[in-house]
Amino acid sequence: MAKDTITLPEGPRHVAVIMDGNGRWAQQRGKPRLFGHHAGAKRVREIVEACPDIGVKYLTIFAFSTENWRRTQTEVAGLMGLFRRYIQREARDLLRRGVRVRFIGDRMKLDDKLVQLMDDLELLTADNDRVHLTIALNYGGRDEVTRAAQRLAVEIEQGRLSHNDVDAETLGRFLDTRFLPDPDLVIRTSGEARISNFLLWQSAYAEYEFIDTLWPDFTDKEFTRIVTNFAARDRRFGAVKA
Repeated sequence: MAKDTITLPEGPRHVAVIMDGNGRWAQQRGKPRLFGHHAGAKRVREIVEACPDIGVKYLTIFAFSTENWRRTQTEVAGLMGLFRRYIQREARDLLRRGVRVRFIGDRMKLDDKLVQLMDDLELLTADNDRVHLTIALNYGGRDEVTRAAQRLAVEIEQGRLSHNDVDAETLGRFLDTRFLPDPDLVIRTSGEARISNFLLWQSAYAEYEFIDTLWPDFTDKEFTRIVTNFAARDRRFGAVKA
């Protein structure tokens, strides 16, 4: 029997998630930090699977930031290996479930094998439209805007754009997320109340939910509760009610 779909007339179409707390979750269990990252990767599948039934069309997850290179070489190498295995393991299931996968972030610093896997997964799922899963990998909001400004400057230098043509909409076309609507809701797990350089431009009018749950413990039930409660929020986008 098919699951009943929860009707969310004012629910979030695009939810972004800062998946925080993997390392602490592992340390609480006397395990190395990478153990928590593996547990967190498994949690992603459950959240992706929950999206269609609660009306979430777009899900963007923060997997690795431009600042995460400062972690130990062991942890970084382990994470890169985890990303490669995740793509290889999940590719066919994502295709079967109608999930379109895209990556945002600067790929120049990533190894060639990982980039090839990312390219292949994007191509494999390009015709899917049930859920749009965007994975932020080597991503930082300031870095994204900087790279967008550089590309915009080249267009002006080469005469394809005038500086008079540049506005917020124009810049938006040069961002990594140009194919996405802005997020309606941003969730951060693990009890930290900061945005950590994630989707700075795009989240100007997003609602935020900071929760104490560590990412590996974040269930589809908690995700559904937060998304369902979103409909009660009064979003005015700078205006006031008459």
